[in-house]
Amino acid sequence: MKFELKNFFGNLTDAMRSAGYHYDGQDPKTKEWRFYRSLSQNLYPRFHIYGFLDKAKSIAQLSLHLDQKAPVYQGSSAHSGEYEGEIIEKEVTRIKGAIGQKPALELPKEDLF
Repeated sequence: MKFELKNFFGNLTDAMRSAGYHYDGQDPKTKEWRFYRSLSQNLYPRFHIYGFLDKAKSIAQLSLHLDQKAPVYQGSSAHSGEYEGEIIEKEVTRIKGAIGQKPALELPKEDLF
């Protein structure tokens, strides 16, 4: 699931650490920053985030998924992952709360006038 942290002026690594994530380096091909958060004492299952920080726009553009298990074949990046669903949406909400991003407030149209 892709999401953004808008009006983001901080250090992305520190912000992700405050949300319980560990820095996992940069992807050598895409140069995206990688972070993960294990859900047990083992490495898997874990949430995995790739992302960029656009300082000019003050936006962190992130992509979150849940790795259920490690890749089966050496050198392969294929794994059992979830990219959408309730658990992913809840984790995005949790991350934004931990970092201090407020959810957008939507008012009913009749309350606007």
